[in-house]
Amino acid sequence: MATTGLSARTAAARRVLDRPLTPYYLLLGATGLLLAIGMVMVLSASSVDSYKHHDGNSYYWATKQLMWVLIALPCAWIATRLPLKLLRVAAWPMLLTAVVLLALTQTSLGVEVNGNKNWLGVGPIQVQPSEVAKFAMVLWCADVYARKDALLGSWKHLVVPVVPVAGTITALVLVGGDLGTALVLFAITLGMLWVVGVPARIFVAAVTMVSVAALYLAASSPERLNRITSFVNPFNDFQGSGWQAGHGILGMASGGLFGKGIGASQQKWGNLPEAHTDFIFAVLGEELGLVGTLLVLALFLTIAYAGIRIASRTENLFVRYATAGIVIWLIAHALINIGMVLALLPVIGIPLPLVSYGGSSLVPELVALGLVIGFARSEPDAAGELRRQRSERRALKAVNAGARPRLG
Repeated sequence: MATTGLSARTAAARRVLDRPLTPYYLLLGATGLLLAIGMVMVLSASSVDSYKHHDGNSYYWATKQLMWVLIALPCAWIATRLPLKLLRVAAWPMLLTAVVLLALTQTSLGVEVNGNKNWLGVGPIQVQPSEVAKFAMVLWCADVYARKDALLGSWKHLVVPVVPVAGTITALVLVGGDLGTALVLFAITLGMLWVVGVPARIFVAAVTMVSVAALYLAASSPERLNRITSFVNPFNDFQGSGWQAGHGILGMASGGLFGKGIGASQQKWGNLPEAHTDFIFAVLGEELGLVGTLLVLALFLTIAYAGIRIASRTENLFVRYATAGIVIWLIAHALINIGMVLALLPVIGIPLPLVSYGGSSLVPELVALGLVIGFARSEPDAAGELRRQRSERRALKAVNAGARPRLG
């Protein structure tokens, strides 16, 4: 009987997951929860730094993050309703703009932050063009591969022009010293090539070339080399290059199963650098425990599942490639950040999508997810189900209005 009950529950779960609007609701729910968790954690993780460096205002960074959320949400809503033709046309000027902005970071307009000159200063606002470049590259690659679908049996059409353009953008990012973003761009390129069917031998060659290049770049900077090699055992040089990774591990380890409670982190009191940006997952683990970290992982996996479902079932090639690219971008970003905090990867300085502080990353991420949500609700079965639900609501309102007693 227990087996029969389990089979019945499994069948019911499959029926729910097979509904046309399931990806739409999963994306809305997971994105909203990650955004809410992010706001709470930014407020908690940044409060000490805000108080120390901004005239006793504990809400400085949280207020700025809220401003970015209020900017990003309307942009994401607009993205859900953009026509595909406009997206495909806009991908090309977006990519060109991203390349120009990346080049400008190496001029007098560029601003150096934490040793990386990959920011642009525009008055009081600083923006990171590489975040826009990720988004633009995904849309551009999706449009190129959708146009060349009939030619993708040839490896030349698989590689050209995507790989040279992606290599140019990655090189511009590396000139600014941002190895973390360069790795994400490489992951996006590799993921897109896998989606369109590149042979395994090209993958092996690409990974080998990038590994050699990464080792060379690491060895060319003593500071970068220390940061990369210290992750193997950060406690060997705890007072030096292992300080950040070591305190991240201490924060995660001290959280236990349910955490110390929101606001109760000890590591954020000056021990953990970048507590509200690159290492916010460590503060989250300390305050919300294993349960909180697993919830965040589950939400990212939910986004991945919904995106894969959309990409695998759609008949529109641009939607398929764009959705796959956005999922690869966000999940690669999240995995690298979490691996960095857990000392499974070197400290290379990239934020946790939707959770870490930063408007330059939050706005493109939310807009990208808005596009995927729009793709989910525009699928024929999902659009038909939404129309049916709207018709039912209108009919119910009409019935309720007719049932009201007339006065006088």
